[in-house]
Amino acid sequence: MVAAVALLRGVNVGGKAKVPMAELRQVAEEAGLIDVRTYVQSGNVAFTVPAKKALPAVPDTLRTAISASFGLDVDVLVRTGDELATLADRNPFLDDEPRPTMLHVVFLAGTPDRSRIAGLDPDRAPGDRFLVDGSEIFVHYPDGSGRSKLTLDYFERTLEVRGTARNWNTVTRLLEMTGG
Repeated sequence: MVAAVALLRGVNVGGKAKVPMAELRQVAEEAGLIDVRTYVQSGNVAFTVPAKKALPAVPDTLRTAISASFGLDVDVLVRTGDELATLADRNPFLDDEPRPTMLHVVFLAGTPDRSRIAGLDPDRAPGDRFLVDGSEIFVHYPDGSGRSKLTLDYFERTLEVRGTARNWNTVTRLLEMTGG
């Protein structure tokens, strides 16, 4: 069995894409996921699959099931518990920031091209910092993310890769839910 999480983009945020978590759990189970649990209302689904080879099909299967059940087209990104554990060890801002809500991770649907990464402006939001590391971006918002110009939209447009963001509290909770 492999423990993993599905991260849904744009669910129950900003008044759009309303998805009740109890119904989402049921849809995920009907799509073949096992031991399905959700965390908070923003589209975090912890689950297991019988084997790692089953994971590549999960994003499309879950996206199709969500579309059929809720009439929504949402991006679904998957990370295993092991990937989350590795990610927790890689966060370069943990030692600098005692407030986990000021740390975010942007999970990307793929690894961006180096030329696109080079196009990111490190001075776009003075005081805020980010680091692109594979298919994740670690972001530190010392004054909060609400007014920062380092937005998900900015990263997606510049990198030309879809993504979804979670604060560090959510990341660590998802890690716990996957056995990490």
